[in-house]
Amino acid sequence: MSAANPGVWLVADVGGTNARFALVDGPDGAPERVESLPTRDHAGLAEAAAAYLDRYAPDVRPAAACLAVAGPVTGGTYHLTNAGWPKGTAEGVREHLGVAHVEILNDFEALALALPRLGPDDLVPIGPAADRAAGPAPLAVLGPGTGLGVAGLVPTPAGWVPLPGEGGQVDVPAATDRELAVARLLRAEHGTARAESLLSGTGLARIHRYLAILDGVKVEPLDPARICAHDGDPLCAEAVAMFCALLGSLAGNVALTLGARGGVHLGGGILPRIADELRHSDFRARFEAKPPVEDYLRPIPTSLIVHPGPALLGAAVRLARTPSAMETLEHV
Repeated sequence: MSAANPGVWLVADVGGTNARFALVDGPDGAPERVESLPTRDHAGLAEAAAAYLDRYAPDVRPAAACLAVAGPVTGGTYHLTNAGWPKGTAEGVREHLGVAHVEILNDFEALALALPRLGPDDLVPIGPAADRAAGPAPLAVLGPGTGLGVAGLVPTPAGWVPLPGEGGQVDVPAATDRELAVARLLRAEHGTARAESLLSGTGLARIHRYLAILDGVKVEPLDPARICAHDGDPLCAEAVAMFCALLGSLAGNVALTLGARGGVHLGGGILPRIADELRHSDFRARFEAKPPVEDYLRPIPTSLIVHPGPALLGAAVRLARTPSAMETLEHV
């Protein structure tokens, strides 16, 4: 890629902690020059994108850009839920970057768009192997990171259609007495008991703290990485186990809501760190434990996404489906 070959696209996966950028050489290209920038180091989305281009691709002027952000995108306005950035618009980013076409979409919408392009090596089954439904069937993706994202993907005669939303803001799917006690502490502290408040990086730390309160023990605050690498600490191990169980209940709820017979996929930045614990946890049991519809859920496969940049793929898919983005390639 160089200034002599400007027919490339800028794609991004922007979360509350890190903003990952890459370049894609048209609709069939794979992400290249992938770099991650700390979100907090930049004043906004346009500034972070400009910093990436200046630092890592000074020889490239993208023909178009698609930036996936961890937050709602409505009425042409985006807002990163867990970052201190101001609200903005795609047009504002386009003017700042001087790019002919800019799209902004929710990060889990981008993940959903990437699902049909993921192969067996990109997915790790969670629970018993299950056959996919005969023919195209709706898919779902959810996952904890700085926040909690949820999206769907529905087959239509015109192709796959993503269903973005803010499913991370639903109520905590507590089922056991211990989980209900944790949810009560969450509600007492924050006034609500949102799933994202427990199923996220800060949520895992919150579960650990609440369990200590319930047990009447004093513990030092731990960040999510230390809790995930619990080294046999029983309270950390219980926090991770509860995290996985709650995620299983939420995943089952999402499967039922979207009719995701084609599969439920798990993304986000936390789960790859606890992949072994997730496989041996109550995740799958809680996914299926929805009487009287266990038989509906049992055939639905669940898997962990291990592809290094699925949202970047999804952003490229979005541009490939956008006529105005494709037109930029015809004029370079």
